[in-house]
Amino acid sequence: MVNFLEKNKLILNFTIEKKFNIQMLGKRLERMRDSDETLMHKFQDGDETAFDELVERYKNKLSNHIFYYVKNREMVEDIVQNAFVRIYFNKEKYKDVAKVSTWIYTIAINLAKTELAKKSRAEIFSITGKDGETDFEIPDSKADTSDNLMRSELKEVIYDGIDMLEDKFREIILMRDVDELTYEEIATILDIPVGTVKSRLNRARLNLRDILQDYIKS
Repeated sequence: MVNFLEKNKLILNFTIEKKFNIQMLGKRLERMRDSDETLMHKFQDGDETAFDELVERYKNKLSNHIFYYVKNREMVEDIVQNAFVRIYFNKEKYKDVAKVSTWIYTIAINLAKTELAKKSRAEIFSITGKDGETDFEIPDSKADTSDNLMRSELKEVIYDGIDMLEDKFREIILMRDVDELTYEEIATILDIPVGTVKSRLNRARLNLRDILQDYIKS
């Protein structure tokens, strides 16, 4: 009799746990379909799982972007963690006038600049790419040995070129060509007009091409 009761108790617990897991999975799938703005509103209304989803969406993106500023993994972890702490405790400050992604990036970048984020190296695979201003690209890493050697050398040259750019030119290339932010998002983050974003990006690309010109021609 005891064994029978224990067996049924185990079955009941398993059923409840399975049902709970299915419900949790359903909620996660629902959150994954939500826009950033919807998640933020849910978080403002007290749904902390919505905040968890925002963290999942942006923690890697922010980490990669901030690393280009500080080049130190431990500092990156601290900055990203502090950024989400600020977001958590300042959720009511978010307003619909800006995209959530812009708001999050602005907080993280400001923290990075405060934490001695002056120089960076970008793992950039195309100098421009998106706007068709140059067709220069680093060769595929799966190419043969000679191509791999060329790719490695070329990446070093690009690193040196990016390090030689002024901070304002370096960050705008990273935002546009690596993080794929829109002109409007960049303008909001840097607090400059969209026209300035476009002209500064063009200037940054021209400067980088000038730096790399001798290598490209060889």
